[in-house]
Amino acid sequence: MTRRRRHGWGIAVVVVTMTLTAAMLPAYVTWTEQFHGDATTAAADSALDGTDLDGADAAAVSVLQGGAGNDGHDHVHNDPATKNAVSRTPDSAGTADRTSATQAAAGRSAVEAQRAEKDPTLLPGTAPAKRASVPADRYAMAGGCYALQGPDGRWVRRSGAGWSTSATSVADAEPFHFQATDLGSYLLFAKDESFLSVGLLGVVGRTSTASARTTWTVERTAKGFTFARGAKVLGADARGRLTERASTPFALRLTTGCAAWPEITTNVKGEPHRGASPFQEVRGYLDAHTHGMAFEFLGGQVHCGRPWSPYGVKAALVDCLDHQLANGAGALLENLMSKGGTPVGFHDPVGWPTFKDWPAPDSLTHEGTYYKWMERSWRGGQRLFVNLLVENNQLCTVYPLKRNSCDDMDSIRLQAKQMRNLERYVDAQYGGPGKGWYRIVTDPFEARKVINDGKLAVVMGIETSVLFGCSTKLDQPQCTKAEIDRQLDEVHDLGVRQMELVNKFDNALSGVAGDTGGIAPLINGANFLETGSFWDMRTCENGQEGVEDRSQLTAPTLVPEQDALFGAIAKLYIPVKLPLYASGPHCNARGLTSLGDHTILRMAEKKMLFDPDHMSVAARKSSLDLVERIDYPGVLSSHSWSTPDAYPRIYRAGGVITPYAGDSDGFVEKWRQHLAWADPRYYFGFGFGADINGLGAQGDPRGADVPDKVTYPFKGLGGVTIDKNVSGTRVYDINTDGVAHYGLYPDWIEDLRKQGGQAIVDDMARGAEAYLQTWERAEGVANDGCRDRAARPSDAVVTRLRTGSSVESVLRKVGQPHSRLGTSFGYCTKTSAGATKKRTATFTPSGTLKKVV
Repeated sequence: MTRRRRHGWGIAVVVVTMTLTAAMLPAYVTWTEQFHGDATTAAADSALDGTDLDGADAAAVSVLQGGAGNDGHDHVHNDPATKNAVSRTPDSAGTADRTSATQAAAGRSAVEAQRAEKDPTLLPGTAPAKRASVPADRYAMAGGCYALQGPDGRWVRRSGAGWSTSATSVADAEPFHFQATDLGSYLLFAKDESFLSVGLLGVVGRTSTASARTTWTVERTAKGFTFARGAKVLGADARGRLTERASTPFALRLTTGCAAWPEITTNVKGEPHRGASPFQEVRGYLDAHTHGMAFEFLGGQVHCGRPWSPYGVKAALVDCLDHQLANGAGALLENLMSKGGTPVGFHDPVGWPTFKDWPAPDSLTHEGTYYKWMERSWRGGQRLFVNLLVENNQLCTVYPLKRNSCDDMDSIRLQAKQMRNLERYVDAQYGGPGKGWYRIVTDPFEARKVINDGKLAVVMGIETSVLFGCSTKLDQPQCTKAEIDRQLDEVHDLGVRQMELVNKFDNALSGVAGDTGGIAPLINGANFLETGSFWDMRTCENGQEGVEDRSQLTAPTLVPEQDALFGAIAKLYIPVKLPLYASGPHCNARGLTSLGDHTILRMAEKKMLFDPDHMSVAARKSSLDLVERIDYPGVLSSHSWSTPDAYPRIYRAGGVITPYAGDSDGFVEKWRQHLAWADPRYYFGFGFGADINGLGAQGDPRGADVPDKVTYPFKGLGGVTIDKNVSGTRVYDINTDGVAHYGLYPDWIEDLRKQGGQAIVDDMARGAEAYLQTWERAEGVANDGCRDRAARPSDAVVTRLRTGSSVESVLRKVGQPHSRLGTSFGYCTKTSAGATKKRTATFTPSGTLKKVV
């Protein structure tokens, strides 16, 4: 892996830059105040800390309750001393695992038995159809090579500095590569790598840089295709010269000889697998926690690069302007977060095509989810991806460079819009609306169809510090239940289906876990700016070992790799004196509030998935108490920001867990521990939370000299062949580069196999199905009655299912089947005499019930 270079000659440049920054904002100061015991922070306002439900919410609980919840039986997770602990805090590493040997054996045995069950049939994906000589519609020319023919029968070719219809044959015409910028709009990329463009006076010529002047919206008419730029339409004048002052339909003809469009390759051979039916059990990897739209957060100037640009990779993967100062010397945040925790550092700012120093596992300000890297991960087997909309208004406010609003909800709306724009962009590359592999889904039934169609199901989620504007100022909530309801409706309409209540700050919904190490006092200062108070961390009383919030230190240390971006901004720009705390372990006195109760209940009513990560221990315990009280299975931990006591409770509720990815060897150990916690009543699959794009460091390489290193090429899920990724002139190898970008997650999973055997890959391949089954149960579908006797449907009800019923209606009527193979569902039923019967429901290929036997 390429590491940041540090040279003494550039220190002066950094000093000057920091001096200018300090002139704009006060410098960070040391801690001098003891805050515990202050009456203003000793206790929270009763309106915030009360957990009693009012009449409306009590009624909601009554409606949602479907059975008695369990107490969760808290356990401590014995996480090995790896880079990434299960709860992402050093305090929980090495604690005793209190799961009994019998419980652990039952969990492991259940998972092993599930692996032995018959797998669903996976079919090879359908190869793209051969291009027609004439495009069928305005979308079909994307990525193709075409010549343009004018109404006079002549073909467009270069004429001096411009273009004219002067070629007499298609062989003499200019071959244009049609590069889609959006649905139905294109760059026309000429053989000399210039673009067909319009000058200031409307003259059609050539330019080397893509821009709005080189972007053409195509429409099909009865006479051919028109090319417009706003209200002006491309045409040929009387002498055949191309101009915007005329309006001419052109014919398109497939040709050869186009210049190669510069782009990152996936280096995956074979078409992505699909299912044998739209509704069978799925196979595919799951990432339940990534920030793909982080290029818009923190004001839009912290993150360098973006997942796509209408003008291609050359425009998308460009370093920030401040990074380009003196070979990276101006990149204060990037340098502060790299090894050593100092703002003094250097890196090669060039992205495409060399990528010498970025992206990298420890580079938190650079783009890691460029769409071709995501495409590689999809082609390599990933089938479910949760994109979390993220913001931190205080750190955005204090950072001096910005182009976007710092309001959490404004940022969330913008990022949701950008997700839709990316979906359109991928559709445009693949030939039209709905044809791309990036599909935003809003329910588990739609997601299953998308995955079985061989595409990536994308779930929209939220992780932000001031959700719905629900801050607290001196313990006074800044939102009401009505405002929560209105904004929850809004984000649900946007497509949000997974959500956390807190991130970095206490808010009017919940206390926060806080952070540890050098980042802790920095984020605590930002918490003060937001709420008017510091985290109310106190020595835990009668606590269980390992079940505590993040310990607060008494002196700054190096900023750790986890969530270091927030800490780096705070270190540079937060001018607040911070408290010293009593000895640990520490617990945040602020728990779940009545407004937090209300939010979780409304989420359950809307069938949304609730993630208690980042909550204080007190808040998370209360939230899981509520989840168990209403018997709601729509719960998950997405990236190891819960404490070990929560994980068994989440599994026992019917939820799913995706630990923070991190290093491959550490992840293998987490997987082994989670096997002991598996609840035999539920389908088990495992996923990961990448937390890429600014919030979490990615997995480091194990080295090229380990005996069990990844060898290229290797076989991926569904039989595809995966080779080393080539991005521009850079060749990536998981053994030496680690997870430098998102496209290396198939390689990371192969690295898991090298260490954990085929079993871990089998469990990872079941991750998407596990998420879908949790989501189905959140939708009200009963659990599999073969695994869970309490959920076993009546034999009479199953046998009397109406022919012609849809798959979804059958699921809602009799619950989840034990098997979903091809077009058949297998059920365990109970007779009136209490006996168990096995039934098979068979559907048509389109998903209507044929018979039950």
